[in-house]
Amino acid sequence: MLALLTAINFFNYIDRSVLFAVQPLVQAEFRRSDAEFGLLTTAFFICYMIAAPVIAWFADRYPRKLIVVTGIGLWSGATLLTAVTHDFSTLFFRHALVGIGEASYAAIAPALIADLFPEQRRGRMLAIFYIAIPTGTAMGYLLGGYLGHMFGWRTPFYVAAVPGFLLAAGLMFLGEPRRGANDHLRETPERATLLGLTRNPAFWTATLGMAMMTFALGGASVWIPTFLSRVRGVPLERANLFFGASTAFNGIVGTLLGGWIGDRLLRRRDSAYYLVSGLSMVLALPAIWVAIYGPRPALFPGIVVAEFFLFLCTGPLNAALVDSVAAPIRASAIAVNLITIHLLGDAFSPVLMGYVSDRSSLRTAFIAPIVALVISGAILFYGMRFAPSLRPQGPDLNPIGAET
Repeated sequence: MLALLTAINFFNYIDRSVLFAVQPLVQAEFRRSDAEFGLLTTAFFICYMIAAPVIAWFADRYPRKLIVVTGIGLWSGATLLTAVTHDFSTLFFRHALVGIGEASYAAIAPALIADLFPEQRRGRMLAIFYIAIPTGTAMGYLLGGYLGHMFGWRTPFYVAAVPGFLLAAGLMFLGEPRRGANDHLRETPERATLLGLTRNPAFWTATLGMAMMTFALGGASVWIPTFLSRVRGVPLERANLFFGASTAFNGIVGTLLGGWIGDRLLRRRDSAYYLVSGLSMVLALPAIWVAIYGPRPALFPGIVVAEFFLFLCTGPLNAALVDSVAAPIRASAIAVNLITIHLLGDAFSPVLMGYVSDRSSLRTAFIAPIVALVISGAILFYGMRFAPSLRPQGPDLNPIGAET
């Protein structure tokens, strides 16, 4: 199930990033401003955020597999609509539908993985699942850059659509894990009820730190290829090739290494996931600053190093999130997390950067993600004090496989 969920996530992120790779080609056809194209991502996440809590409410009460399969079918079908996309309004509508479909998957898949593995292994297992983000994103840039240049910007969208239907069909043949089967932590009111979630500092520091990281990464991912092409004079095909290759390499190495480091440190300190995540934000800052504002020879090395540290926190930060809540509300808590990180993060960071770019310069627009990384690191370091303890907790401990 982990392998299949990861494969689905892979094609999910191909679909998301293809547009960024072919964005200059689409802009040339539809003749819209940077701010308007940033609005496409905003529309996607608004629908995504509206759908997520509704879907999660059902997922915490009913079998989850059918909900996931339905959502995959919706976003894959919407991707096929690209064949008849010949105006900006239709492209806008297509993005909105994809947002609804992807919400059903994003809110449920991490909860399913948490039910498959105990807390001490979740950093590594979630790192495997989230490898799909950088590799799928990279493949979107690579396919978009090549196929868009050779056959037109609509062609690469089909690559993400058809496999989604096939993988969804395969998921139907697998059994669904029992909720909380591998949870060890006590189900306190803060961890196991939606009312308690409002006063759960472990959840909120992980969520707000992730939101600021999402703001930075989401905005930069949209505009880096355009920045390389427009500001630095790198040919668009080469810009997409470099950024795709860098994202794939750092996504695999950084994400896996971060999950491994987080799980190793968790044996010694309960706050390991927050510590690794906060350090990742801090270490990424000088690299991205040099890449954007430094001399030209530092451009490509700066982007590579910055991406490495940003991906290093993927496994630990998501493990901190799922460990901060108990199985009865995990899908709903993830939905709250998704709403928060996208509302405060990449739902508007691309359009904000586009707005600044239109009125000043694209280089100036990158100040926003740099400030967001500073805030993210501060929140995650503060959250270390709230990390749940994984030490033995007496008679209330839930043994592996026990009913919760």
